[in-house]
Amino acid sequence: MKKHLVVQNNKICYTDTGNGPVIVLLHGYLESIDIWEGFATELSKTHQVICFDIPGHGNSDILAEKHSMKEISVMIAESLKILGIKKCFMIGHSMGGYVTLMFHELFREKLSGFSLLHSHPFPDTNETIKKRLREIELVKEGKKDLIAKVNIPNAFAQENVKKFTKDIDIATQIALKTSEKGIIANLHAMMNRPDLSASLGNSELPFLLIAGKKDTYINFITMTTQISLPQNSEFCVLENSGHLGFIEEKEKTKQSIIAFLNSIKK
Repeated sequence: MKKHLVVQNNKICYTDTGNGPVIVLLHGYLESIDIWEGFATELSKTHQVICFDIPGHGNSDILAEKHSMKEISVMIAESLKILGIKKCFMIGHSMGGYVTLMFHELFREKLSGFSLLHSHPFPDTNETIKKRLREIELVKEGKKDLIAKVNIPNAFAQENVKKFTKDIDIATQIALKTSEKGIIANLHAMMNRPDLSASLGNSELPFLLIAGKKDTYINFITMTTQISLPQNSEFCVLENSGHLGFIEEKEKTKQSIIAFLNSIKK
C-alpha cells in the first residue's frame, strides 16, 4: 500500500514492506514505485524494502522547475530520518542510480552498502545532453506520449520485446502518467549532475554493480572499460538483458542482490 510523507512541505510517496535489514529501491527516469511490483515483493521475503517515488515522478511532488541530484538525495535522506531508518542498502536503477551515487557522496554514513542497477557514475556526454534537451522540447510541444512509447520498448533487449509485451505495456503506462513538469525537472537533474566516478572508486562501502550486456542506453563495453570499482565490490553481468534486468532477468538479478547482501553480513 502506498503511503505519504511530508518533507520540507513536499509530499513524498513510498511503500514499506517486509521485515529485516533495510533495502531502499530508487526507480529510474519515466518510472515510479510501480515498476518494482513483484521484484520488491521477492526481496521483502527476507528484508524490509522501502521504495520511494523520486520527486517529480509517480505521486511525489515536484520540488522546483529544475531539480538537482543533491536536492533529491536530501529529500530521500530526510524521508528515511522520518521513517526512523538509520542505515540501509540502497539500490538505484538508472536515474535512481544517479541519486544513489549522490546519496553516497553526501550521506554515506547512512549506507550499509549500495548498488547501481543499469547506471553509472559519469556525467552526461554532450550527445546525451542534446538528447535530453530534445526531450524537453518534445514535452513542451505536448509530445510526452511519443517519448514514452519510444523509450520504454528500447529499454528492453531487442530479442526480449515480444516476450515482455505485457511488461512493456505496464512500464509505458507508468511513463505516460509522469507529469510533464516532473519529466523536465528530472531531465535537468540528470543533465547537470557531477562526475562521481572518483567518489565511487574510492568508496570503502560494499558495492554491487549490475549491468545488462544488451543495454542500448548505457553501452556495456564503454561503461565497463571506463568505470573504476571500489575495493569491496562485485560485478554482475546480465547476459540477456537490456536496461531493465530486474524484469528481463528477474531471478538472476534478485539472487545476485541477495547473495551480495548475505556476503557482506559476514
